[in-house]
Amino acid sequence: MEDKENGTEVTEFVLLGLSSHPQVRFALFFIFLAMYLVTIGGNGLIVILIVTDSNLHTPMYFFLSNLSFIDVCYITTSVPQMLVHCFTDRPTITPGRCLTQMSIALFLAVAECLLLAVMAYDRYIAICSPLRYSLIMSRKVCILLASGLWVSSFLLTIIPAIDMHGRSCRHNVVNHFKCEVQAVLKLGCSDTRASGLVMMMNSVFTVLVPFAFILMTYGRIGLAVMHVRSDHGWSKALSTCGSHLLVVGIFYSTIMALYLRPQKKIFTNEEKVASVFYGVVIPMLNPLIYSLRNRDVKGALMKALARK
Repeated sequence: MEDKENGTEVTEFVLLGLSSHPQVRFALFFIFLAMYLVTIGGNGLIVILIVTDSNLHTPMYFFLSNLSFIDVCYITTSVPQMLVHCFTDRPTITPGRCLTQMSIALFLAVAECLLLAVMAYDRYIAICSPLRYSLIMSRKVCILLASGLWVSSFLLTIIPAIDMHGRSCRHNVVNHFKCEVQAVLKLGCSDTRASGLVMMMNSVFTVLVPFAFILMTYGRIGLAVMHVRSDHGWSKALSTCGSHLLVVGIFYSTIMALYLRPQKKIFTNEEKVASVFYGVVIPMLNPLIYSLRNRDVKGALMKALARK
């Protein structure tokens, strides 16, 4: 990365973090450490239960294990670095590590967007075509869907990653606790409108299209449930879709508020708070939402504890 005006090369980025006060950073260290441990423990436990309990070898839990894996990887891209920087007055990161962090985080965020859409399709088949569910959502189909969303996520990440790599910067102070795409792009030497347009178009395919598909899917589910007369049917539909709908609402509302809006010239503190929410809080909430609201997961946990 070279400065076009004076030819100097940017060898490091300075991350401003969440606070410049040592006492605040010390408190944040313990807060984020606790959140990180809860996230790793909760998501890791869900993956272990799904792998070891044969009752959870179903398409819904197969995709849930993918979601837990994404959450573990996503929070690990930023929180360990954040914890180390809590004790550093001038936290820095090299351009290479910065690009790698942005690319991996973007890849995982896209994968989660697509995965939530696939999980909505799975719930649609379970409720609207229950007799054909095992035939439609066979093991082969689930593996193909999972492989397709991971490959698609990689392909949708390539163009933004190349664009970020090719940009040069004259400033190296990032108003963030990590290398966030929007924060780093605002450091561009040249006109950033082209990059902003690329990011906006990419967001349409990775955020709006999956979200529209989820809304359409749950619209069909709602119409199907309206014809169910028994209370048991309503209860089953709610237990089947409630956790997923809650996760979708939290995740997409945050991601769209940050990326699908007119961008300012500087990265604001409000945007940093939003980044903390979808990058740290949501991965922690996902296992809590699914474990506390799901009888099968709680039952598998009770059986595992009983064996111990």
